[in-house]
Amino acid sequence: MNVFRGFHHRGIAPACALTIGNFDGVHRGHQAMLALLHGEAQQRGLPSCALTFEPHPRDYFARLLGKPELAPARIGTLRDNLVELAHAGVDQTVVLPFDPQLAGLSPQEFIDTVLLRGLGARYVLVGDDFRFGARRAGDYAILDQAGLAQGFDVARMNSYEVHGLRVSSSAVREALGQGRMNDAARLLGRAYRISGHVLHGRKLGRELGFPTLNLRFSHWKPAASGIFVVRVHGLGAAPLPGVANLGVRPSLDEHDVNLGRVLLETHCLDWPKQLGVDGGYGKIIRVELLHKLHDELKYDGLDALARGISTDCENAKAYFASPSHHD
Repeated sequence: MNVFRGFHHRGIAPACALTIGNFDGVHRGHQAMLALLHGEAQQRGLPSCALTFEPHPRDYFARLLGKPELAPARIGTLRDNLVELAHAGVDQTVVLPFDPQLAGLSPQEFIDTVLLRGLGARYVLVGDDFRFGARRAGDYAILDQAGLAQGFDVARMNSYEVHGLRVSSSAVREALGQGRMNDAARLLGRAYRISGHVLHGRKLGRELGFPTLNLRFSHWKPAASGIFVVRVHGLGAAPLPGVANLGVRPSLDEHDVNLGRVLLETHCLDWPKQLGVDGGYGKIIRVELLHKLHDELKYDGLDALARGISTDCENAKAYFASPSHHD
């Protein structure tokens, strides 16, 4: 999949079949829409294209208003969402910076500037709640009328439901926020997972006897947080069982190397000997969060922290030893 930041690039397709969204988490509703887009693109002999935005428009307006509580919790980082879009078979993704210029476009200006001149859209597929343009003034009816007048096809896909529940990023965020990992997996069509390059950290886990693989979650407000039973892919032929902390590490000094940023710190229950102590750094791994053990805790000292991690490891082993790995 080709990824472009903005649409002023030589390699971008001159025409496409397009869908538009934030695609946070790329859940089963997104996947159904992308499958439909793929089929329509093939029928028309066009590449499929996903248009998305970074930051999330609601992030932008929350910052503009000085009200961070209005920003939605993030299911996936941009990196993970792009990986899932590629898995869904999208040919190209265009990431537009959501900035004052884009936010100020009227619906017709958005159609002219972005969809037609920028992306050469011949077919546009949107969800049933799609809104666009300044003050969200554009809707499906306006887009459909523009398509008739300006020569591109427009289609709308109804909500996707699983067991009577509308699949949405909001529903996934709610499940993750409440630690209902099985429900989140049903909505996502897979275990909730985070991927990235293993980073150097403070090395405290190693000192405590629990070396960790550190991934940065590049958004300040993750939808999930706490201590989880996990499975780690990318360190060998088979996935490795582990336990992980997703959050800001309240037991540590806020001025440490992490600087209060969100990290996923994973300890493998059986560290692969061939990796050595530093073997994980720089590798790309994928961590599946299977079951939530508890929220982040603030421990009184390193001895208490070590005992807490040891207990978490025992509970993770018990989870993997149980006949059914369920919440």
